[in-house]
Amino acid sequence: MKLQGKVAIITGATSGMGRATALLFAREGAKVVVTGRNEERAQAVVEQIRQEGGEGMYLLVDAARPEEMKMVVDKTLEAYGTVDILFNNAGALSLSPLLEVSLEEWDRVFNVNVTAALYATQLVAPIMKDKGKGVIINTASVASFAGHFGFAAYIASKHAMAGLTKSMAWELGPEIRVNAIAPGLINTAMVESCGGVEALCGLIEASPLKRYGNPEDIANVALFLASDDSSFLNGQIIRVDGGIEC
Repeated sequence: MKLQGKVAIITGATSGMGRATALLFAREGAKVVVTGRNEERAQAVVEQIRQEGGEGMYLLVDAARPEEMKMVVDKTLEAYGTVDILFNNAGALSLSPLLEVSLEEWDRVFNVNVTAALYATQLVAPIMKDKGKGVIINTASVASFAGHFGFAAYIASKHAMAGLTKSMAWELGPEIRVNAIAPGLINTAMVESCGGVEALCGLIEASPLKRYGNPEDIANVALFLASDDSSFLNGQIIRVDGGIEC
């Protein structure tokens, strides 16, 4: 098992990429702390982990309120005594054009996509530094690399996450490795909110693989980044997008 005995916190883990990663990390031996806003879905993830012989717990957190992450870290330490892996995966989408996005929406998107990751990292990094080892994984996006019409807040936040990842890697080494995953078109609830993969068929056609990805595709990369298999990989934004150009 690649993560035997490790303790992992995964934000936004009640569905999609976070859920798939939580299940995979548990299968690989990690004790997994699942966070999200929906108790029914959170409980279902932890129940599946336990049914499969793993260990985990869930904590209800609104990532738009970054200060709630302190409770997560405190409860994790109370239950498991340490933190080895932090996956900053919680995300919020904005579909408002530049001239229509409100400051309230802008703040919400940045709080979820960037500020929560910053605060969670500030909380766990001293723990990892004291241990002499730790891994932080952030969720960026293909939107971290280009601009498009109608996604100003989301695109800006994902560019920020890419920059934050690189800054984290420089400031937290050598004990802590920090990398980000940049998903492309992945079949998740967020994509469904945009009309589903059918509404985004242009991205499929732009991909050499001519298909969309699944949450498990992201989970597999997250496992690689969390494990010693990627011990010399740091400060990188890994595109998992089927090869699209954007």
